[in-house]
Amino acid sequence: MVLINPNSSTATTAMMTAIARRTLGPALPVRGVTVARGPRMLTDPEALRAAAPEVLAAGLRATAGGDCAALLVAAFGDPGLTALRAATTGAGASGVHGLAGASGAYGATGTPASGIREVGIPTSGIPASGIPASGIPASGIPASGIPASGTLTSGIPASGTLTSGAPASGIPVVGIGEAALLEAAAGGTPFGIATTTPLLADSIHARVNALGLADRYTGLRLTAGAPERLSADPELLLDRLERAVRACAERDGARAVVIGGGPLGEAAEALHARCAVRVVAPIPAACRAITRLLTDRRTGGPTVR
Repeated sequence: MVLINPNSSTATTAMMTAIARRTLGPALPVRGVTVARGPRMLTDPEALRAAAPEVLAAGLRATAGGDCAALLVAAFGDPGLTALRAATTGAGASGVHGLAGASGAYGATGTPASGIREVGIPTSGIPASGIPASGIPASGIPASGIPASGTLTSGIPASGTLTSGAPASGIPVVGIGEAALLEAAAGGTPFGIATTTPLLADSIHARVNALGLADRYTGLRLTAGAPERLSADPELLLDRLERAVRACAERDGARAVVIGGGPLGEAAEALHARCAVRVVAPIPAACRAITRLLTDRRTGGPTVR
């Protein structure tokens, strides 16, 4: 499996690759690659959009040798995921591959049952769609809440059924954001998200809605402090994320909390032992989705669930 880091930090690539290797074990070797150019952290919508073509290029290079069994896009916003699927599996806009086993069919509606409650974001002015009307820069996000660039997965089937399994001619391509959200919401579980990037709040809400999970989404909790500062201080990062996770559970009623970010991978693992609520770490969730896909391909499992 090739893990693609959509930011340009090689240290982050090494950390995320190590997590994937621990999750998958020796049965599926993991190689980490870093995009050729871009910021060291993806903290705003423009950075996500800029990362998408870099992810596509890295993925095509990784598959050119013919020895790549699967691709993992290791940023929570899944930049370039749709384009990479179209290029490597022929999926195009036909569906989301390999993740139905984690969550089943879409939720009945695209509207949260309650308002979005976030640390550091005004709770007033939030429409029923779950996209804040104020307090968050909305550049590049149209009224529908889904960026026209396709950075947030487009091509979700209107039927409300997720497809599973890559075509025989292609390989599985999984994004850590998509995989973690679907795993957290499995069985109708109320879930929240804890992360460090306030400028991506609109994008995160749109992602939840696009995946049809808004009916079980309890909201987003953001850490206090600049993402760059927190990433430079692992203990402070862990403390702030733990507070956000506890707020998701104790104030919002989440029974699972997704840690929103590939670079937050080590903190996500540490939070398992510090929080009573189920913590969903995105890199292991994506690895589990890839394992399901590869198993389905070997056994001829169903392509639609």
